[in-house]
Amino acid sequence: MKLKQVPLDQLNALNQGTLMEALGIQYLEIGDQFVKASMPVNERTRQPMGLLHGGASAALMETVGSLGSVLLIDPLMQNAVGLDISANHVGAVKEGEVHATARLIHAGRTTHLWSIEVREASSQRLICHGKHTVMILPKAE
Repeated sequence: MKLKQVPLDQLNALNQGTLMEALGIQYLEIGDQFVKASMPVNERTRQPMGLLHGGASAALMETVGSLGSVLLIDPLMQNAVGLDISANHVGAVKEGEVHATARLIHAGRTTHLWSIEVREASSQRLICHGKHTVMILPKAE
């Protein structure tokens, strides 16, 4: 399955008034089987010790995985909802920007599985790795 190609400005406009806007998440690229987005490391995304908050990384990961699933389904007939997310925080970053790339592992009829890496944008150093499972549900009539 290939992801639908939707203009990034249209997708980023959907973030207004959401958690994605609050965290500064921006979609950067959509490939046939991946989605990439950025998030700043700043006062909105750091924890009290000055490091990127693990919850912000998880929110970024869920954002790219869920968007990927939306780009695989018919949104008029189906909803894509997060079912599970796991994150292994393997590095720390204090400033700059991180990029998350979600790669499609499995696209079934009712579930999608994504492998996601969060990397420091400037060095490409791995910060977080995880997986996100998305459930595909029919829309209520």
